[in-house]
Amino acid sequence: MADDADVIIVGAGLAGLVAAAELAEAGKKTIIVDQEPEQSLGGQAFWSLGGIFLIDSPEQRRMRIRDSYALALEDWLGTAAFDRPEDLWPRRWAEAYVGFAAGEKRSWLMQRGLKFFPVVGWAERGGGNAVGHGNSVPRFHVTWGTGPGVLEPFVQRVREAEKNGLIRFKFRHRVNELTRTGTVVDGVRGDILVPSDVERGRKSSRDVAGDFELQAQAVIVASGGIGANPELVRKNWPQRLGTPPRHMISGVPDHVDGRMLAITERTGGSVINRDRMWHYVEGIRNWAPLWTDHAIRILPGPSSLWLDARGKRLPVPLYPGFDTLGTLSHIMRTGFDYSWFILTQKIIQKEFALSGSEQNPDLTGKSWRQVLGRATSGVPGPVKAFMEKGKDFIVEAELPALVARMNALAGGEPLLELSQVEREILARDRQLDNPFSKDMQITALRGARAYLGDRLIRTAKPHKMLDPANGPLIAVRLNILTRKTLGGLHTDLDSRVLGIDGRPVEGLYAVGEAAGFGGGGMHGYAALEGTFLGGCIFSGRSAGRAAARGVG
Repeated sequence: MADDADVIIVGAGLAGLVAAAELAEAGKKTIIVDQEPEQSLGGQAFWSLGGIFLIDSPEQRRMRIRDSYALALEDWLGTAAFDRPEDLWPRRWAEAYVGFAAGEKRSWLMQRGLKFFPVVGWAERGGGNAVGHGNSVPRFHVTWGTGPGVLEPFVQRVREAEKNGLIRFKFRHRVNELTRTGTVVDGVRGDILVPSDVERGRKSSRDVAGDFELQAQAVIVASGGIGANPELVRKNWPQRLGTPPRHMISGVPDHVDGRMLAITERTGGSVINRDRMWHYVEGIRNWAPLWTDHAIRILPGPSSLWLDARGKRLPVPLYPGFDTLGTLSHIMRTGFDYSWFILTQKIIQKEFALSGSEQNPDLTGKSWRQVLGRATSGVPGPVKAFMEKGKDFIVEAELPALVARMNALAGGEPLLELSQVEREILARDRQLDNPFSKDMQITALRGARAYLGDRLIRTAKPHKMLDPANGPLIAVRLNILTRKTLGGLHTDLDSRVLGIDGRPVEGLYAVGEAAGFGGGGMHGYAALEGTFLGGCIFSGRSAGRAAARGVG
């Protein structure tokens, strides 16, 4: 049977597109198959905020941030906490990726047209010791144009290669099997799904219209993770994160189903670190949903008071934006799968942002006028829409009314006692009477405002929540939001999939979230943020270059 292409890529998301662009630059012929319709080109990356992890960038230096490869690697390894024999390749990927982020990553992306918002964000601040979890300095660079802006240069290159006959797309082609000749993976077989004109992000049908088979010299699996498959999430849920949530909302579209992982395993590839995953605790239900249980993540500044379902304040250092999985583990051990923010109007208008390209029309649309409007016109429009229409937001002038509505929203037995909630807020407010404090969150707020970017646009001036001048009061019910698979297909630094014997499966590569963003889990147990899109880019580039060298 004659080859249909040199390489077949399964998945038309960011990692697959980067690999295809590299193959095209090497003059190789590629077929990209994807179970979704053409309007979903780009996959999950389209919906992202476009955060990119960079080290010692000009943007950092302009914001008076001193960063280095050594500091970033210490932060990465302290966060990843690699401790398993199978972490050999993930650790090598981590070291290579940090080197990429400190080296050519920014210039390579800018050569392809990416630009970055000048204020660098400080995500996953940690709050422990210097060798533990978290970013010592801000490293979260928002792409000008958000997720669509990240995708744009790679889509353009792939579309140009399509015009030149080097790339063919086959949308609505769902792979059910990887085929072999001898020991070499050299093709795919599956179903042709009926055409679909659903809007990007909406669930498409799985009705079958026929079948297909394609042949090549190599196959790259770029199919993403398991975030929209709650059954798989619960099956792989680790004991260290507590009891799996009874209710989860989804931060990714329905097609992120994880099915290619099992298909690749049946062909000899090994999956490692299944229990490592990345889910957010600041999820809110989208008032205008596209996909099933559509969730949006709040990107909080550090000021909101965080309470569990019974109104008890979360412990040190579980403050907003400090330790995602530490907070998740704590919440799941409370016996409930939700928690609460309490904040003020002054906090929400400066500190609340929402993750996602569609929730940031100013950055996505590359409009400086709208960006300046966000900074000067009070509560951002998308946040205001959730305040008015979102089921998880409550706004009241007085605390008794706020707590009563919080109990009503939770349903069942009233868990929140006004006296408990009031005590937590009053105790916190008293800590503002002096320029020093025993409250570590107040200390962290003052430390955050020492960073110019936080003081300008991200952290409100510390103030008393129960002072009516700072109100009204706002409560937000926070749900568990599924997002990323940190484990995945085991790969070497050329993105070759390894079998259970540790040897490469001939002709088979894996990239992006399907490969744990490299190696089967280059983040280890936890992430520093801004590293998922970059992991797709880095692994896609690696696989595209290696596959180009490996095919005739």
